[in-house]
Amino acid sequence: MLRRIKYLFSRRKRVVTRFPPSPTGFLHIGRARTALFNYLYARQNRGSFIFRIEDTDKVRSKDEYEKDVFESLSWLGLSHDNHEVWHQSQRTSVYKKYLENLIGEGKAYISKEENPGEGERAEVIRFKNPNTKIKFTDLIRGDVEFDTTELGDFVIARDINDPVYHFTVVIDDFLSGVTHVVRGEDGISNTPRQILIGKAIGAPEPIYAHLPLILAADKSKLSGRHGAVSVREFREKGYLPQALVNYLALLGWNPGTDQEIFTIDELVRTFDLSKVQKGGAVFDEKKLRWINKEHLKKMPKADFEKELKRRIESSERVKDLGWKISDEMMEKIASVIIDRIETYADIDNMITTRDLDFYFSEPQYDCLSLKWKEEPDLSSAENHLDFIRALLEKLPEKKWNEENIRAVVWPYAENQGRGAVLWPFRYALSGRDKSPNPFTLASILGRETTLKRIERALELCLSDSADANKP
Repeated sequence: MLRRIKYLFSRRKRVVTRFPPSPTGFLHIGRARTALFNYLYARQNRGSFIFRIEDTDKVRSKDEYEKDVFESLSWLGLSHDNHEVWHQSQRTSVYKKYLENLIGEGKAYISKEENPGEGERAEVIRFKNPNTKIKFTDLIRGDVEFDTTELGDFVIARDINDPVYHFTVVIDDFLSGVTHVVRGEDGISNTPRQILIGKAIGAPEPIYAHLPLILAADKSKLSGRHGAVSVREFREKGYLPQALVNYLALLGWNPGTDQEIFTIDELVRTFDLSKVQKGGAVFDEKKLRWINKEHLKKMPKADFEKELKRRIESSERVKDLGWKISDEMMEKIASVIIDRIETYADIDNMITTRDLDFYFSEPQYDCLSLKWKEEPDLSSAENHLDFIRALLEKLPEKKWNEENIRAVVWPYAENQGRGAVLWPFRYALSGRDKSPNPFTLASILGRETTLKRIERALELCLSDSADANKP
């Protein structure tokens, strides 16, 4: 097999791959993976990656879907090399010429047939099948053989000005100089027809590679009923383009090492079509979220801070409460938040659930929440907060950082019980059951705000104690 592949490859000049989507829906991640594999193979062989639009389905093709394909590929960073993007709907004269030539050479003919359901006779153009066996070497599946007799004389055009997909794709591949056809395994059944047409017009046979399907957890073909399936949906869910590219590359391909996190340049160097598996690849969004988090941790801090600020400032909660979002605060909280999220959408969720409120406004809470577990009243919390306040008042502004705050409070917490001391301290600063540790919070909020919030918690404790002692 490898000897035949090397032979076929040696007869080609420059590698040319292509991605020809139909604009009949938003770009599915399965099609995006196909585009990615074509892109990687072309780039690593210093070849060309060609993009065109197959819009022969005039009823289902829509401008919004075509726009989505362009935007999605651009977002993923998969740039094409052809300056002119062909639209099959605009190339009727080209296809007509080839149809006329085939008819003139006796390789195709016009057939008058009844239009199903209408009882009318219409003219279609059928390819005259030579009824031969077709054998080709697939880079993934090895040698594949078809007996074309069972295809009969198949339709290649509904009329002289309306060619079908099987015909147009062969003409465009030929005229674009495509050397490698890398596509989903559902295209295997199209291959014998396309090879026959290619031979009839004198086109060199491209090398084929048919990728495994992307499957849902139940091993069925991934579809909308399983959740998000389009690139735009994952973009809206807050995934990074480099993370989605990374994950799509691993769907059906294994580098043969333990490495799982790749940049696009690393994928270009490492990708190998011969290591693509034959069986379907199961889509696991949990794994995608993990990969996305790894890429978040690798991105420049300034870029994350910019996106964090944009999302907070554009939220309805900020608009309602009029928070002032400073670059200084973004710099302080960025490292804390990036540890608590897997996608950008998690930031939006944190805003909605008010898990960021305490960074920008004084928390509101029931004073009884300051109690640690089963303590009978607030006296213990009050004592601990009072002692912490005294400790922190001695820490000057210029030494106010997480390390020094921890050094001041930790010995007392160790002596008195960490939970009993640190719970009211953290709750006084955040007013939340879950939040960063109190040393981190105090460092972010600053000396003045930290002491003010402890003072307010003490006032609430005293107020509650006074109410409890009333006759």
